[in-house]
Amino acid sequence: MCRLCTTIAALTVASGVLFGCAGAPEAAQDAAFTPAYNGIETILLDGDLVNFRVEMTGARSNEDVAAYARCAAAQYALIRGFGFARHVRTNVDKQGGTWRGDAVYTISAALPRGLKTIDAEVTVRDCGAQGIPTV
Repeated sequence: MCRLCTTIAALTVASGVLFGCAGAPEAAQDAAFTPAYNGIETILLDGDLVNFRVEMTGARSNEDVAAYARCAAAQYALIRGFGFARHVRTNVDKQGGTWRGDAVYTISAALPRGLKTIDAEVTVRDCGAQGIPTV
C-alpha cells in the first residue's frame, strides 16, 4: 500500500512540475514580443471591397499579421466614413524574418451580414491599446 501512495505522490509532484513549466515559456515568449510594423498598402478593389497589404517583422504567428491587417481595415473604414468592416480573406506569407499579409475586407455603414464583422471604432481603439498601428 505504501508503494502505491509513493507512486501517487510522485506522479502528483511530477504533474505539478510539468504544469508549472508549461506556462513559463509562454510568458517569456510574450515578454520578447517586439514587432516592427513596416507599412500598409491600401488598394480599393471595387466600391466597398478593399485590399490591405501589410508587412512586419517579429510576428509570433499568422494571427499577428492578420491583426495588423484588421487594424488597417478598421481605420480605413472610419476614414471613409463607415463604421463597420467584414473580413473576406487573409493570406500570410513569411520569407526569412519578414511576414506579409494580403487581406480583403468589405466596408459598410451598417453592420454587414456574416460572422467575421468588426466594429471599426471599437477595433481601432483596441489596436491602439495593443500598440498596433493603423492606416
